[in-house]
Amino acid sequence: MSKKRILVLAGDYVEDYELMVPVQALSMLGYRVDVVCPGKRADEQIRTAIHDFEGDQTYSEKRGHNFTLNATFGDLNPGDFDALIVPGGRSPEYLRLNGDVLEVVRHFADADKPIAAICHGAQLLAAAGVLKGRECSAYPACAPEVRLAGGTYIEKKMDEAHTQGNLVTAPAWPAHPAWLAQFLVLLGARVEI
Repeated sequence: MSKKRILVLAGDYVEDYELMVPVQALSMLGYRVDVVCPGKRADEQIRTAIHDFEGDQTYSEKRGHNFTLNATFGDLNPGDFDALIVPGGRSPEYLRLNGDVLEVVRHFADADKPIAAICHGAQLLAAAGVLKGRECSAYPACAPEVRLAGGTYIEKKMDEAHTQGNLVTAPAWPAHPAWLAQFLVLLGARVEI
């Protein structure tokens, strides 16, 4: 079992699948996955939102589950972690206003540690200033932010992911199999059947 630690930056109305699935899958593989939210402590909860693709011009949103945090943002030292996950949903749009959150993201980028961002997670990467000269996929509505941050938006199908260096990104939760598989490669994992 792995002893690597993964940090997840989340907040209220994070996309349900984009939080739950990677946390459960990586925990199953033996990674220690700490989920934090600024202003909340371990054992407090955040609310999630379920985004779905139902034939409208954009995704629909429904109330998701309550997720219990297992770590406290104010207590974390980014140097203790091997990788970062930034799920999408609505939380990145307000987490990007928190300077401490942006510093955490910059730590992982500057240290060239693996970063996995999905959907609207690109908003947080853009605000942290870590996309300049980088390729990044995201939910298509975030393409202008990727470009304005100096990145190259990579258009992918909803079930595809893109990796460049230490950064693996994807447009939305249908990409979980590809996104998580590419993230595992960055983590140095080998999964065989």
